[in-house]
Amino acid sequence: MRILLVEDDLPLAEAVCGYLRAKSFVVDTADGLASARAALAGARYAAVLLDLHLGDGDGLGLLPMLRALPDPPLVIVLTARDQVSDRIRGLDAGADDYLVKPYDPGELLARLRAIERRRGGAGDTPVLHLGALEIDLARDLVRKAGVPVVLTAKEWSLLRVMATRPDRIHTREALQDALYGFDSETDSNTLEVFVSRLRRKLGREYIQTLRGLGYRLAYAPEDGR
Repeated sequence: MRILLVEDDLPLAEAVCGYLRAKSFVVDTADGLASARAALAGARYAAVLLDLHLGDGDGLGLLPMLRALPDPPLVIVLTARDQVSDRIRGLDAGADDYLVKPYDPGELLARLRAIERRRGGAGDTPVLHLGALEIDLARDLVRKAGVPVVLTAKEWSLLRVMATRPDRIHTREALQDALYGFDSETDSNTLEVFVSRLRRKLGREYIQTLRGLGYRLAYAPEDGR
């Protein structure tokens, strides 16, 4: 899951980025409206964490652009403004959630995952069952036939994107966006390497290749390839 953090408090931005990256999220940062617009023009994000009090304007000014995108990201407003009227204003403007500073990073993580599940149609059940495979999105756990499967951070990031919207075809570009930020260097076949690793750990029958289209997480014991 690739996230854009719009925050002009550098120490806070670094702390939030470090925490979320340790939880297998890919995080890009912007310190104002102008840099946020530039980031949004160059990449697709599943979520935007949006501070309101920015050096070049009110963060809510970004919401019209976000809502006009073909696949709008979820938006969590992060702000020190704690009045009820401020929350109503943010939600009415199109934000999906609102978190008041100072906040616990664990609460931010829980809210991100809750909105991610709703976005993917998983409702309140964050556990996906496919054949012998069990993927627990809330606890970052994968089991096959009851046995835990150990994944690296990148492998989990890739699996999370596909598990949040199972049976959907995920394009190569969308999966690369979920794996890498602006400051990452990648080879042309890096995505295929991680897909291959996931197949070895989960089983080839769980990740399908649709030539010319992308990849799909689905249990197909006879057709997996």
